Amino acid sequence: MTRLSGLIAATFTPMTAEGEIDCGPIAAIVERLVGEGVEGLYVCGSTGEGPSMTTDERKRVAAAYLEAVAGRIPVVVQVGHNAVADAKELARHAEAIGADAISAVPPSYYRVADIETLVATVAEIAAAAANTPFYYYHIPQLSGLGFDAADIMQLAAEQLPTLAGIKFSHPQIDMLIRCRAVADGRFATLFGVDEMLLSAWAAGCDGAVGSTYNFMAPLYRRMLAAFEAGRVEEARSLQAQATAITRRIVADSGVSGLKATMELVGPSCGPTRRPLPRMTAAAIADLHRDLTAAGLSELVTGG
Repeated sequence: MTRLSGLIAATFTPMTAEGEIDCGPIAAIVERLVGEGVEGLYVCGSTGEGPSMTTDERKRVAAAYLEAVAGRIPVVVQVGHNAVADAKELARHAEAIGADAISAVPPSYYRVADIETLVATVAEIAAAAANTPFYYYHIPQLSGLGFDAADIMQLAAEQLPTLAGIKFSHPQIDMLIRCRAVADGRFATLFGVDEMLLSAWAAGCDGAVGSTYNFMAPLYRRMLAAFEAGRVEEARSLQAQATAITRRIVADSGVSGLKATMELVGPSCGPTRRPLPRMTAAAIADLHRDLTAAGLSELVTGG
């Protein structure tokens, strides 16, 4: 079973100015990420605007990323959907095109009432891709589901034969540690808060899924290498630098700011799709000016 590790980029979905899917830049995106040493891709998640895309669009984007990667690094396809039937269809499709793993955030419009229902729901989704490892996606700030992730993993361990781990996009490090302990550490823990990666790495996470690994992977790789070599102060300094840049990018604009940053490093991924806000040209210019002053181009090239 695939046990993911290392830096995994939560990929963007390129779009035209009109908000239509544009798979054209995906091959170039993949080549740059593979060249920078990213160790996996997470497709159609929050960063990839999966919840704002139709089922057919998500299939197209997933297939385009799988084709461009061509087996060089693992690709995880996020298949969660408010309609469980659509989530199952996305899971079947991901398996059919050769995804290395699938992941799902539970339905959230009709809130899940208890952990038992939650696990039964994601188990039904996972069963649609019975030969593909499954990673539960814990992101309570967007799903609205505040259940303890360790309790979810404990029950899921008993009911999901394809369970491989958890994408833990939450800042509560003690909960992450408890997730690691489930089933004597059998499941991978992938951390999803870029601004706190060093904390999670020190706590023993297997890897990390994040938006900023699309353009700051060289910095994070230096940070992790410094930590592993015992140069803790250097690692802390690099994390502080990455955190400051990330806060500037997402402070007012979230995913829109992240996509605008890609215009600096290339290839451009276009704007976000509504209901996410779109940045004005002036706001994008201000962001680019601040990121250039902060040395983003040097971070991208590993300088």
